[in-house]
Amino acid sequence: MKKTQNILVLRDVLIPGGRIADITISNGLVKHVGATGKADQEISCNGKIVLPAGTDLHVHMRDGVQKNKETWESGTKSAVAGGITVVVDQPNTIPPLTTPELINKRMMLASSQAYSRFAINGGVTGEADLAGMWQAGVFAFGETFVGPSSYGEAVSTEVLSRMMKEVACFNALMTIHAEQVTEGQNYSLSDHDNLRPISGEVKVIQDILDLNSIDNGCNLYFCHLSSADALRAIPDGTAIREVTPHHLFLSFEKFEPDDVYGKVNPPLRSETVRRELFSCWNKIDVIGSDHAPHTVQDKNQEFFKAPSGIPGVETMIPLLMSQVMDKKISILDIITKTSWKPSEVLGIRKAGYLPGERADFAIYPDELTTITTEFLHSAAGWSPYEGMKAVFPEQTILGGEIVYDSGDFFRPESSGDTPNSQLWFPGRGYYL
Repeated sequence: MKKTQNILVLRDVLIPGGRIADITISNGLVKHVGATGKADQEISCNGKIVLPAGTDLHVHMRDGVQKNKETWESGTKSAVAGGITVVVDQPNTIPPLTTPELINKRMMLASSQAYSRFAINGGVTGEADLAGMWQAGVFAFGETFVGPSSYGEAVSTEVLSRMMKEVACFNALMTIHAEQVTEGQNYSLSDHDNLRPISGEVKVIQDILDLNSIDNGCNLYFCHLSSADALRAIPDGTAIREVTPHHLFLSFEKFEPDDVYGKVNPPLRSETVRRELFSCWNKIDVIGSDHAPHTVQDKNQEFFKAPSGIPGVETMIPLLMSQVMDKKISILDIITKTSWKPSEVLGIRKAGYLPGERADFAIYPDELTTITTEFLHSAAGWSPYEGMKAVFPEQTILGGEIVYDSGDFFRPESSGDTPNSQLWFPGRGYYL
C-alpha cells in the first residue's frame, strides 16, 4: 500500500528579495509557495531566518577503527545541528577507500547510522580501482593528497598523471589537497605554517593545472585553499575553489604558539593572510568545513606528534551567519556557497524556496549566541571556535521531515541499511 504523504507548511517565510510567503512541502519537495490551506504540520517562521540547508562537500566521518574520534551517527548529528543535510565523506579512512568493496561497506555503515544525506569519495593511490569505485557509486576521487597529511599519503606526479587521465575518461571530478611540505623542526603553529608554506601551496596548484592541461585532464576541485594567493592562482572557470571556515576565521596568532588545537593542514596562517583571504570572498566558490575530528586525547601530545585536523561541520554555517549579523556578507552569499553551488557540484537537486526544489531547510533565530563545546555534538569533544559568536539553527528539515529540533534528533524515515537508502547520493557512474 502506498504511504500517505504528510504535508508540512512553513508559515511566513521571509524569502531573500523581501517576499513573505508560506512554503508547502510534500513528498520531500517544495510543492507550493504562497498562501496555503490545511496542513498535517505547521512551523511558524515569523521573525526567523529560513535557509536552504547546507551541503558540505568536505567531511571526514572517521568511524570504523576510528569511531572514538567520530561515528556516522555523531558526525551527521553535528551536521544537522549546524543546518547541513548533505555531507560528502573523504576516503582517507583506515583502511583507505580504494576498492568497490570498501566503498559498498562504507555506504552500508553510513546508511545504518546517518541523520543526514551523504555521498562518498574514492581514494586516489597507485593501486586504487577507480573504474570499480566509479561503478560502485563514488561522487568524486579524492581528496587527492599532493603533500602528506594525517591519514593521507602523498601521491607521486607519475601516479597523479595516470589517475587524472582515467578520471577524465569518466568525466568525473578529482579533488586536490595542494601542499608542499618542507623539512624542519615543527614545535609551534608558526613552525607548521613555515613548513607548509603558501608558496608551496601555490606551486602545487600551478603544477596541477599545467599537468591537467598537458593531459587534457579532468574536472578539478581544490580543497581548503588557505590564502588569497592560492585563490588567485586558479583562473576563473578552470576549477572549483573551496575555502574552510578555519582559514576564514582563525589565524595562528589567535592561539598560544604550541597550541595543538590549532594544528591543521594546510596550516592556519597569519592574521594578515587570514584577512586578505576574507577580502577575496567573491572568488570563493564553495565553503567546506574539512571536518576532521580528533579527540582531546589524540591532540594532547607534543606538538610535532599531534595529528592535524579540527572539527567544524556543526559550526560552519553558524559562524557565517554571525557575519550576516555584522553585515559583512549577505544571506544570499551563504546560500550560494554552502548550499546551491555545492549541490550543483554534487549533481543533485538543490534545496530551495521554489516548487520542485529539495525541501531541506534550516530555521535560525535572529540572534547571536556563543559557541560552547558542551552544546556541540561531535565525538571530538572540543572546538577551536570556543567563545566565538554564531547563530545556530533551532530546527533542521530534511525532505520535509524534522531531523533536528532544539537539541533533539530524529532519524529520517528515508534512512535504512540497504543500497536503496534514500539518504545516499550515488555518483553518476553508479551501476546496480
